[in-house]
Amino acid sequence: MNASAPAPATTSETLRHALGGLLEGLPPKQASAAVERLIANYRGTTPTDAPVLRDRSDVAAYAAYRMPATFEAVRSALDGLAEAAPHWAPGSHVDVGGGTGAAAWAADATWDGPRGTTVLDWAEPALALGKELAAASGSPVLRGADWRRAVIGAGLVLPEAELVTVSYVLGELTPEARRAVVAEAARAGQAVVVIEPGTPEGYLRIREARDMLIAAGLRVAAPCPHDGTCPIEVGQDWCHFSARVSRSSLHRKVKGGSLPYEDEKFSYVAATRFPVEPAVSRITRRPQIRKGLVLLDLCGPQGAGAPGLTRATVTKRHGDLYKSARDADWGQEWPPPAP
Repeated sequence: MNASAPAPATTSETLRHALGGLLEGLPPKQASAAVERLIANYRGTTPTDAPVLRDRSDVAAYAAYRMPATFEAVRSALDGLAEAAPHWAPGSHVDVGGGTGAAAWAADATWDGPRGTTVLDWAEPALALGKELAAASGSPVLRGADWRRAVIGAGLVLPEAELVTVSYVLGELTPEARRAVVAEAARAGQAVVVIEPGTPEGYLRIREARDMLIAAGLRVAAPCPHDGTCPIEVGQDWCHFSARVSRSSLHRKVKGGSLPYEDEKFSYVAATRFPVEPAVSRITRRPQIRKGLVLLDLCGPQGAGAPGLTRATVTKRHGDLYKSARDADWGQEWPPPAP
């Protein structure tokens, strides 16, 4: 039976605490230079066949700069899978290109153990730091994780697992390597979750991965409420969602921001080889609350059950449904499931 692990906020706080001393002893200029280099790399468009994280300063900067946001995005995607498969929990997890382990932390926030976890990455400094952070987590699953060096690309061979995650990796790969990684994840996993930045380019990579997973015999669990062709017209829009990230003082210092939070935009697909209960429709944009009504942009069935994009207007005369619409959030299923 699927059961939620400790509240995500608790896991988030534990992660922030583990990250707290990460940059201690690292000269500020060195940390800032590493962050700037990472920003340029993540905003770039040139794929590589080499690890982005080169040494301890790179890894420390990455963990402080990116790990909280990656954790929240992956946790949101895994929540989508958990909602579609409420009576399932993975007994094994392989994270491809896992870096310092954000996806392993996210899985630990989503499901109770026991669970065997393997984190694969090509950067040994990232694996070393990930293991160090996991040791401070207090979680038996994270502390017992296996951190392995592997070249992420063509030729990758994964151990079979009930859950395979590939988060914020595909954009670093050449097209050939990207397709090889997705194909291998589809072969090895009973459930596969792929997450990319919520940009038009990230969405296109997710769309390609989604098509490959369906062709490999998996069925879409989330966010799409169907296995049909994505109704979004390429170049006109893109499917993405948002996760709220609480910023610690360290996070604000590294990222140069003043707000106590940020919103991480991401695109994702979750697909399985076992039966799931996908949403009837999903809210694809932030709900627009107007006087006496709420506008919801939805992806779901239209005439004859064909998938499409629609806008629902929910007014006060809808009673309890109107109250639900006012509380609804971007990315949630609609209508809300019965309690």
